[in-house]
Amino acid sequence: MLSRRMRKSIKTIPKPALDALMNCPWRGNIRELENFIERAVILSQGEELKVPLTELKNTQTQAGTTATTFEQVERKAIIDALKEASGQISGRGGAAERLGLKCTTLQNKMKRLGVEKKDYGR
Repeated sequence: MLSRRMRKSIKTIPKPALDALMNCPWRGNIRELENFIERAVILSQGEELKVPLTELKNTQTQAGTTATTFEQVERKAIIDALKEASGQISGRGGAAERLGLKCTTLQNKMKRLGVEKKDYGR
């Protein structure tokens, strides 16, 4: 459902990634897991979910820094998409399309993360 909403065609999760997700202590916080999966979907290209296992290991060993790590990954994905789209947020080939997000969702994330399109445009 999440992959469909982001216009991704993810069909498989590699066994090592699934095992790591299942063995990670999410401390009873399903939102933390949902956020991690959302970021994995954003970063994935193709039909296989790319789970950043190094980030997952950080959640296991540094429980207090999880949000910062997720924000860093999300910020990097947005910046990379903006660079590839020459600062274009909406429309065909824009950063929102590249990330599988609605334009307004991307703009809200950019504002929250302090990312400005003028820094990555032409």
